Amino acid sequence: MNGPDTARAQLSRRQTPVLLVGIVGLILWIVAGHGSQQFFRSYLVAFLFWAAIPLGCLGVLMLHHLTGGWWGYPIRRLLEAGSRTLRWTAVLFLPVLFGVPKLYSWTQPGGISNDWVNSFKAAYLQSGFFIARAVCYFAIWLALAYFLNKWSAEQDRTNDPRLAARMSALSGPGLILWGLTITAAAIDWVMSLEPHWFSTIYGMIWMLIAVLAGLCLVILVLRLLSDFEPLKDCVEPSRYIDLGNIMLTFVLLWTYLSFDQLLIIWAGNMKDEIPWYTHRVFGGWAPVAVALIVLHFFVPFFLLLQRTMKRRLRALSAVAALLFLVSFVDVYWLVAPSYDTSPHPHWLDLFAVIGVGGVWLAAFLSELKKWPLLPLHDPRFEGELVHEHGD
Repeated sequence: MNGPDTARAQLSRRQTPVLLVGIVGLILWIVAGHGSQQFFRSYLVAFLFWAAIPLGCLGVLMLHHLTGGWWGYPIRRLLEAGSRTLRWTAVLFLPVLFGVPKLYSWTQPGGISNDWVNSFKAAYLQSGFFIARAVCYFAIWLALAYFLNKWSAEQDRTNDPRLAARMSALSGPGLILWGLTITAAAIDWVMSLEPHWFSTIYGMIWMLIAVLAGLCLVILVLRLLSDFEPLKDCVEPSRYIDLGNIMLTFVLLWTYLSFDQLLIIWAGNMKDEIPWYTHRVFGGWAPVAVALIVLHFFVPFFLLLQRTMKRRLRALSAVAALLFLVSFVDVYWLVAPSYDTSPHPHWLDLFAVIGVGGVWLAAFLSELKKWPLLPLHDPRFEGELVHEHGD
């Protein structure tokens, strides 16, 4: 069974079970913890991780349109499908809004001291302003995803070569807006969990978490569908080296920025900054920090240095699976110590991440089925595809 609809059939077979698992996870999350603080804390971690994926897909999609690299051809439709799920991600954000009073200490009287350093934070961290900013972030993300997908669909339908230039022109300023809004969202949704702490590098770290999570998931889905038409044999194995090199680049950037933030804060030795790290690199959280160093940097770094590893999609997807799982651990390590000075995993954490993940993955698979799995008339690749596959 290798007909042109085989890949779509694979997606259909997985969509319903994934959705059912997600619904069961959400039901268990609601029944087991409704109204408690842990109820909202577990959901926040789950939401932040799964929301990072469509944002990462949007960022990588704009990077592809801006650079025109061939590496984006086999994953472009996967990235577009991920970006279209942002409207469902906005719906999944609603429980976070309902849980603001239980998640963020600044909502309580005296949550932020009134000294001159924190006077701006006190004015900035207001529930109404918090919600208004969130609406602005999603509006920008949805607008970028809408136009990129709209023009991509028009390109398939009309074969208009000007649309590629239009998507590229949007992606330049779009990436700037993407970076600024992710930085602001990371400050609002995560950094403000500890409102007396701040870092100017923090937003960039979340950008890289999003890009790695989105890119890794897309590579895993590409591997799932690579045995079926139209993705079967659509690219030579050497082409996957580019995807591996991009993964390696983002791993190195994540490592550089994470170490840079630690070095600056540790050297500064400021009483409002140091506790954020002492909670995370000593005591019960220390093994998690060590695991991140080993599994988020050393292991993927040495694996992705090997050319043979990057030529084989199966091996590359194994590295992607590792980085995808470690990205969740990274999100958990950034968020959970804001509440607990030592790790206390809870069943609600598992229920929330499975519930949100199942619903989001079902939406992703639904979007992916709607369009052809390869761009039909992108002028940047049509000639090269003829050369690559001959007649």
